[in-house]
Amino acid sequence: MEGPLTLAIDVGGSGLKASLLSPKGEMLSDRQRRETPYPCTPPVLLDELAELAATQPTYDRVSVGFPGAIRRGRVREVPAFSRRGPGQDPDPELVEQWTGFELETALEKRFGKPTRVANDADVQGSAAISGQGMELVITLGTGVGCAVFFDGMLLPHMELSHGRFGDGLSIEVACGDNQRHKVGKEHWRKRVMNALDALEAMVLPDHTYIGGGNAKRLDEDKIGPNRTLVPNISGLLGGIALWEHTLGAQESVPTPAKT
Repeated sequence: MEGPLTLAIDVGGSGLKASLLSPKGEMLSDRQRRETPYPCTPPVLLDELAELAATQPTYDRVSVGFPGAIRRGRVREVPAFSRRGPGQDPDPELVEQWTGFELETALEKRFGKPTRVANDADVQGSAAISGQGMELVITLGTGVGCAVFFDGMLLPHMELSHGRFGDGLSIEVACGDNQRHKVGKEHWRKRVMNALDALEAMVLPDHTYIGGGNAKRLDEDKIGPNRTLVPNISGLLGGIALWEHTLGAQESVPTPAKT
């Protein structure tokens, strides 16, 4: 088989998933899943992902989707793992441990393979979009993720779901899994639809894609025009696109002239 084999990992607030992908993005192994442990400190996550990777065949490189803001491989913010349990308030000690953590470097050392890390919505969106116009990707899981693409190009990550709406809760909290259990399915669905309207009013997308583990809880016939539900497996399949975006960005940077 020509080309590198990619170990794709999807880090979620409730589950950690992994599968081996061919150079064309085809799944070459069964998806393996482990429960996300809490409290989830950086060392705990590294150990869990190393054990998850050990369940997969040999790979050449690794792509990781992570539920937080990632910039140049460094954690800027991670709402899910800043809490000692889902739905709890942020814990100052966990916030301190995660903020600024060099996740990509740490994972590359642990796996011993070239590794790329990006926000999970960015990764999932890379597998879902058409590449035409302004496209918005929303992931519904433990929290809410967002990604924006223009003509197939991933725009810098912004935590749009931290915006407040409704009863003063952020979209991240109000449409997260903990609130879904608290307020019930129907009320949660109404919140999600209101949140989609609010996010689209900010981004003005040509099309919106809705993924994540809780997307299946929406009624596809009632989500509205120019909106598409995407399978949660896209969180793994976007691992190939993550490398393509990264390589393209590297190739476009000119080499400084020697002085």
